[in-house]
Amino acid sequence: MSKTVEFIFDFASPNAYLAHKALPPVLARTGANVTYTPCLLGGIFRATNNRAPMVQFADVPARMAYERLEMQRFIAAHGLTRFTMNPHFPVNTLTLMRAAIVASEAGTLGRFIDIGLEAMWEAGENMADPAVIVRVLDTHGFDGTAMIARTQEQAIKDLLGANTEAAVARGVFGIPSFFVGDALYFGKDRLAQVEAALA
Repeated sequence: MSKTVEFIFDFASPNAYLAHKALPPVLARTGANVTYTPCLLGGIFRATNNRAPMVQFADVPARMAYERLEMQRFIAAHGLTRFTMNPHFPVNTLTLMRAAIVASEAGTLGRFIDIGLEAMWEAGENMADPAVIVRVLDTHGFDGTAMIARTQEQAIKDLLGANTEAAVARGVFGIPSFFVGDALYFGKDRLAQVEAALA
C-alpha cells in the first residue's frame, strides 16, 4: 500500500510554494502520494498565538537576513528559478482558500493549487482581489465567476474553518506543515525528514 503525506496548505506562504515545488522528487523516490488540506494560515496563527517571521523577528535584523539566506539556499538547491516574492505580500488569501475548498469538492484541487501558486509566487498577481482570481482561473479553463460565487456559501466557509481547527487540534502552528501518519513535520526544510518517514 502506498504511503501518503498530508500537506497542510495555504497559498499565503511563500514557503508553501517552495515546498510544493520541491515535493515531487520526494514522492517519486518514495512511491508516496500527497493530499492537500486547505487551511487558513491567519486562522492558525490566531489560534496558536503564532506570528509570521517578518513580524516575529522584525527587531532582529540578523535573523531576518539569515531567513532570506536560507530561502535563497533552498531555491538554489531545488532549482526553483521561477520564484519571485509577491509584490502584494502579505496577501489575504481567504477568498482564494475558500475557492480551494470548492475545487477540492470538484476533484480539481491539484490543478487549482498549481495555478494559484504560480499566479502568486511566479507572476506576482494580487490573489486577494476576487476579480484577479476570476481572471486567472478563467485563463486556465475554470469557471472563475462560479467558483467565487460559491465561496460565499456557508458550507464552504464552514469546511475551511473546520479544516483549520482540525489542523490546530493536531498540533499545527504554521504552514507548510506535513503529516506522515500522525507525525507532524513543520517547514520546507523538513522535507528530508518527511522523505525518511515515507521511506
